[in-house]
Order: sequence, then C-alpha cells, then structure tokens
Amino acid sequence: MRSWTRIARGLGSASHPGPTVVVTLLAAAFAVGVGADPARAVLVTLAVLTGQLSVGWSNDWIDAERDTAVARDDKPVVAGLVSVRTLRRAALLAVSACVVLSLATGWVAGAVHLAAVASAWSYNLVLKATLLSWVPYAVSFGLLPVFVVLASIPGASTAPWAVIATSLLGVGAHVANTLPDLEDDRRTGIRGLPHRVGRAAASLLAPMVLMLATVIVVLGPDRPPGPAVWIGGIIALVLAASAGVVARSRTRSRLPFALSMAVAAVCVVLLVLAAPEVAVPG
Repeated sequence: MRSWTRIARGLGSASHPGPTVVVTLLAAAFAVGVGADPARAVLVTLAVLTGQLSVGWSNDWIDAERDTAVARDDKPVVAGLVSVRTLRRAALLAVSACVVLSLATGWVAGAVHLAAVASAWSYNLVLKATLLSWVPYAVSFGLLPVFVVLASIPGASTAPWAVIATSLLGVGAHVANTLPDLEDDRRTGIRGLPHRVGRAAASLLAPMVLMLATVIVVLGPDRPPGPAVWIGGIIALVLAASAGVVARSRTRSRLPFALSMAVAAVCVVLLVLAAPEVAVPG
C-alpha cells in the first residue's frame, strides 16, 4: 500500500468517523431547521466538521501510548497506518481552521463553538481520567445548539430545555462509548465516571440519561406534541433501552454507542420539528 493511501486511511480512522459524521450532519440539519440561509448553513457545518476532526485526531494522538500498551490494534497508530506526529499536525491544523470558520459565523457564536471544542479537548487532555469525565460531553453537546442558533439567527437565544436535553444526550453517549473499554482503560490509569460507578451501574446509567433527554425533547416545547413527535419519542426510547440491554449482554460491543448516536439523531429531528420553540428571537 502506498504511504499516502495508508496515511489517508489512518487519518480517516483516527477522526472517529462515526460520531464526527453524525454530529456534523446533525448540526447541518439543525441549522437548516432553525432557518439558516444556505451559505450560513455551510459555514456552520464546516466549523463543526473541523472541530470534530480536531477532537478525533487529538484523541488518538494523546492516547497513542495507552492504546499501544493495551495492544489496541483497531487504532490506526497501533496498526501502523499513521504516526503520532502526523496526527498531532492534523489536529492542530484542524483546530486552526475551526477557529477561523467559527469566528466567521460571528464573534459571539464563534466564541460559543470554540468553547465547545475546547471543552472536548479538555476531555482528551485531562478530564478523561477523572470523576469529571462527563462534564466535557455535557458542556460540548449542550453548547452545540446554542452555537447553531446564534450562528443562524444572530441575537437569538436557545430554549433552556433544548440545552439541557442535548447535554444529557452527550452524557449518555459518553457512558455508552466508554463501556467496551472499561478494563483496558483501568489498566492504563483511566478512571472516569463510568469506571468509578462500575459496569453494571454504567450500563443502566447510559439508557436512563438518554431516555430522560428524549422525554425533555418531546415534552419541552410549549405546544403539545403531535403524532410525529410521539412516534419519534417512542423510537428514541426503544433505541435507548436497547443500548442498555446490549451493554449488559455484550460487554465489548460498540453497538450501545451507535444506538446512543441514533437516539441523538432522532432527538435532533424532533428539535428541528420544534425549531420555533428552540430558537427564541432576541
């Protein structure tokens, strides 16, 4: 395999493509839903994409030594696809682009998004191994709709219930994402919230938090939920419950995280349907 092809594969894998693509597409859909014009929606999407790429690449760069210690051959550095140096350069380049693109949406909106990205980096750098491991997920996910609304409708604010719901979605995703790696993480000194409460409790915590987020999304708007909202809410609840069942029965499976991202996708669709109640004009 040619070196540039191998590096491209490594960068693609290290970007954590699943969550990166999902979060970027959800931000784009939400921007359109709240009324962003096409150019503004593209700018928001690119800002979120570069931020997500920087977070993914920095994660694999910073965790390379730990991943090597536990022989995580699913990681591109351990598999020899890309070097730590290349990941570091890519992460710094992506976050630099994110700064420019974010601020291009407006100083206030840009600052909000950069705070969300900085929060995600703080997880990779420090908080991952602490009891506060859930905080960056709560902050970053909670700030995402705030950024999209501000960037799409300057001066508008985001309904508090929407911020709380997306924060909870982030916490649920964090717990679900950590479950397959609990044992490997412990061996390398990582003791975040899921590690401290234990697998059994964490397997219950993830679906419960996701379900609570879903309930808030369904019942948060001032207007009564319509049939589509009820159906979407039921689908999200079933997906969240399934994540809990799989987490208990298949300890190494990454399906619970995929299911948690599916819950987030359904909830964003519901947020788009409730766009008039989410974006509050200034």
